[in-house]
Amino acid sequence: MATPQKKYTARSATSVIIANMIGTGVFASLGFQLLDIQSPFVILLLWTVGGLTALFGALSYAELGAALPRSGGEYNFLSRIYHPMLGFVTGWVSVAIGFAAPVALVSILFATYMTQVFPALNSQFLAVGLIVLLTAIHISNHKNSGGFHQLMTLFKLLLIVGFSLLAFFTVDAPQGISFLPQASDLNVVFSSSFAVSLIYVNYSYMGWNSATYISSEIENPQKSLPKVLLIGTLTVTVLYVLLNFIFLYTAPINQMAGNEKFAYIAADYVFGEKGATILALSLSVIFISTVSAMTMAGPRAFQAIGQDYPVFKKLAKTNKNDIPVNAIILQSALAILFVLTSSFKFILVFAGFTLGVSNFATVLGVIVLRKTQPDLPRPYKTWLYPITPILYLCLMGWTLTYIIIEKPQEALMSLGVIVLGVLLYFVSNRSRT
Repeated sequence: MATPQKKYTARSATSVIIANMIGTGVFASLGFQLLDIQSPFVILLLWTVGGLTALFGALSYAELGAALPRSGGEYNFLSRIYHPMLGFVTGWVSVAIGFAAPVALVSILFATYMTQVFPALNSQFLAVGLIVLLTAIHISNHKNSGGFHQLMTLFKLLLIVGFSLLAFFTVDAPQGISFLPQASDLNVVFSSSFAVSLIYVNYSYMGWNSATYISSEIENPQKSLPKVLLIGTLTVTVLYVLLNFIFLYTAPINQMAGNEKFAYIAADYVFGEKGATILALSLSVIFISTVSAMTMAGPRAFQAIGQDYPVFKKLAKTNKNDIPVNAIILQSALAILFVLTSSFKFILVFAGFTLGVSNFATVLGVIVLRKTQPDLPRPYKTWLYPITPILYLCLMGWTLTYIIIEKPQEALMSLGVIVLGVLLYFVSNRSRT
């Protein structure tokens, strides 16, 4: 009998990043952006800036992941760079907000597109059923988990590239718009509309750090993790810019503005109603891949917390194939709770801000760790350091500032979650003494 595979390959880890990043954002946020930004050039620039921000973050995380190779993502990094309390709070936020809430959002969008094709189906039942099914797959073993996920991610990539090429070459009447910069575009780029739209774009790129959550389970992580982060992030950046170009090229801006189903509108213009129906079904499969990726990555933060804090030791429990079963089940249970209670747009901004704060502190940690532990072995060093992390901090700091100004309710809610994490830390820490 063959020995069960107990490590994820670099290919599986790369697919985790790609599938985590390509979720609801790119198929739900363009409509919001077009309400305030009508310039095709600025829209594509917006997605390019978001991709660069994610790339700068990935380059910084690659150094931390190679130097501090343990599963858990920000929980591991911040615990070792700053203080265990910051790591605990970030781990709590990462799973409760960074993974469980997006799992709920993607599952809801999956159900929305499925019920558009099959209106007799119950959307909540579909969303919850998807979470339960993927939980069962990912608590089995690494071979089933990684193999299923690679298959779903491959379908996602083929669908996006195939849709983009077919739309470009077969659309009967492309929109008469120019993608070249206009004289008024500079004012738009430095406006609050651009900064607020970047909130949605940055959320769409969230997930570029997801491979660091399973770094201990990746083959040769110190060598492969930097490549995984870079390849995954660059791939998604190219796909996002391509997709938004196709949406603008094929469908009228005034019909997509404010409409969450702009992808369906674009497909209808290119392929007709039957083609749009096929796209709706295909998007549902794309969302399965995203939920799958988050179900793989997120629970590893819960697992790391369980390893370090006796009160949560059950979360560290694994099955015979080293899969953290309890942690996966807990995250899925939280996601189901979000499905039954969440508001899509509120969670989108709220989660984006909360995770942005966590990512900001982690990238800053690259600079801090260089100062506090200069002799720490670094198999990979951030390219163009310190320019790369500083650029990330400036771009993310600009976005977070505008969320506080424009969306204070979501920012306050985020602060409440962080405070709750601090309280949980002190309760948990008492169990260690």
